[in-house]
Amino acid sequence: MTNPRTIVTRSRYLPGVDAFARWSEDVRNGTGPVLFQHSFPYPEIGPGRVTLFGGPPGGGKTAFTTQTGFEMLRFDPQLRLVIASCEMAPSALLNRQLSRLSGIDAEIVHHRRFGPEHAERLASGLATLESIVDRVAFMEAPYEIGNIGGTVDAFHANAVIVDYIQRFQVLTEDTEARFRVNRMMDYLRQFADAGIAIIVVSAVGRTRDKAGRSSYASDGLSLASFRETSELEYGADDALILAPIDESDPTRVRLSHLKARHGRQVTQDLYFNRSVQSFTLIDGPFTSFAPGLPRGTVPAADIRPAASEALRRLWDTSALADDDESESPDAGETPAEPSP
Repeated sequence: MTNPRTIVTRSRYLPGVDAFARWSEDVRNGTGPVLFQHSFPYPEIGPGRVTLFGGPPGGGKTAFTTQTGFEMLRFDPQLRLVIASCEMAPSALLNRQLSRLSGIDAEIVHHRRFGPEHAERLASGLATLESIVDRVAFMEAPYEIGNIGGTVDAFHANAVIVDYIQRFQVLTEDTEARFRVNRMMDYLRQFADAGIAIIVVSAVGRTRDKAGRSSYASDGLSLASFRETSELEYGADDALILAPIDESDPTRVRLSHLKARHGRQVTQDLYFNRSVQSFTLIDGPFTSFAPGLPRGTVPAADIRPAASEALRRLWDTSALADDDESESPDAGETPAEPSP
């Protein structure tokens, strides 16, 4: 029997003439999407996009996404980032960034075993972090969607890292993992539509390698490897998996670009220097973007007011409260989209 709360009671649409007017103006003006520069040419990360990263346990997902987030802060003085991590404390994340930026071994940073030989590099790394920390916030518990939305809005953020999605809650009665992940992706997609850049970290499952063994090797992982639900890859604009090229050498990893809704799929081989938690392209650091691929012309500051207003409207409609009253979907059903 159909749940009456899922019935659409009013029409919602954008007339084609209005859609064409907005779109054609951008085309004629040469206005490309806003994209945030980071350490690598791909993936393209920006407002309105959901970028999904998967990988095996201990494979560097958190290290890669936080490196990307901190480099975005360094490149764009208008960027404000929320890191919603239920995996690592802020001090641990900052330890890693200090190690990466200073080149000082992560274990030395963790134990504070600095010597005179580290002084110059330590000062440089601390100065770099100090120049951007006013534009990053670390979300604290509870690890649920309402806290993400509230934190992003209160901090006036235009980007958020969710690490990792299988550990976050939407509704307390969603005891089955796939229902939780379905709902999380639904709301994160709404945040993106409100103008926020969303970076999502996900666990993946083992697959069979070429020899038939259970493995996390990159050549056996695919879109189907994301755990719990197909909604992950469907809801993402870009989906990537970071995994060892050969499990015998954990320093050489492949960032497989498995889905690209807006452009090319570009797979990159990276060197993961675990001693300082840093990634670089194997064929050398990439210092400029690919020719002919402009990074957009609208400053991030210009899109934040509209994003903030849209996000506030999303919360003011009490969409989460409406969902709290509704029944959990039956197995195999897609959760109903919350009212705007």
